[in-house]
Amino acid sequence: MNQPALYLKAVSLLKDLILIPSFSKEEGKTADLLEQWLQAEGVAVQRLEHNVWATNLHFDASKPTILLNSHHDTVKPNKGYTRDPFSADEAEGKLFGLGSNDAGGALVSLIALFLHFYKEKNLAWNLVLAATAEEEISGTKGIELLYSHLPEISFALVGEPTGMQMAIAEKGLLVLDAYASGKAGHAAHDNIINAIYEAMQDIAWIRQFAFPRVSPLLGKVKMSVTQIDAGTQHNVVPDRCHFVVDVRVNDQYSNREVFEIIDSHTKSEIIARSFRLNASSIPEEHPFVQAGKQLGCSLYGSPTLSDQALLPCPSLKMGPGDSRRSHQADEFIYLNELEAGIALYLRLFESFLR
Repeated sequence: MNQPALYLKAVSLLKDLILIPSFSKEEGKTADLLEQWLQAEGVAVQRLEHNVWATNLHFDASKPTILLNSHHDTVKPNKGYTRDPFSADEAEGKLFGLGSNDAGGALVSLIALFLHFYKEKNLAWNLVLAATAEEEISGTKGIELLYSHLPEISFALVGEPTGMQMAIAEKGLLVLDAYASGKAGHAAHDNIINAIYEAMQDIAWIRQFAFPRVSPLLGKVKMSVTQIDAGTQHNVVPDRCHFVVDVRVNDQYSNREVFEIIDSHTKSEIIARSFRLNASSIPEEHPFVQAGKQLGCSLYGSPTLSDQALLPCPSLKMGPGDSRRSHQADEFIYLNELEAGIALYLRLFESFLR
């Protein structure tokens, strides 16, 4: 199928996706659409929960396999919208709608790429397409659930809005609940252990500590105290202070390793909400990355989280659109971004798959 035809199909599919609300955990109707649309294109589709996936027609288990993954769930629209978030309006070269940029544009572009190669014989690599759920909440019923049902994956291309540049590393996320202890008492008396003051000592350490291993692509591990709660009234010294630490972990540490360092330097009880969302990367020397560089793609490390965090294989993030538009009111993608994105995907895979 030629590029103009693929582009028109991709735009039409993206509009249909925008028309259907698909909040995380509520993606059933967009999964139905994707399943039916791919079947109508002659693709043998499989489905698990709200995840839709397929392999290329001439899949050969003796060959390595590339995963093409993007998500069809969205966040909920914020109060700043001036347009109907489900209208799929076109204006001034833009396609508006919730999920148009994050990550509908990347998803339909990957689908166009998959369709182009679906029936081709003698490819050097297999292709697996996966349109997955619950990415926006890093849920357990999205790519994490689906991955064990897929063929063995050599590496993954995750479709997210990167301006078609290659994010070859991505920071992980560790969220910590910290509980400082004190002794309750009347605020008028001395020698009472104030849980807030105890917490302040740990917060001061968190603020000034620098993890020694710095990533060339992702920079430093970044810790931020983002929430704090203590006390019931003005004249009672609290015996408990709860605060939350958001930790963005580079590819030089595992989440568990970072946790152990923080826990060993603080007095508060530290509890990790999850260790699942680790940093991810792919070597710059990887042949796919090198193929992208030859086509002029720049390489960078991404501070934002995606399904890469849940993939156990090497992965990179690449797709049309702009990450800065994600989750903003009146979300949009430029139509020429879609057209150029599909064209670059095709050029990259034409050189790599043959």
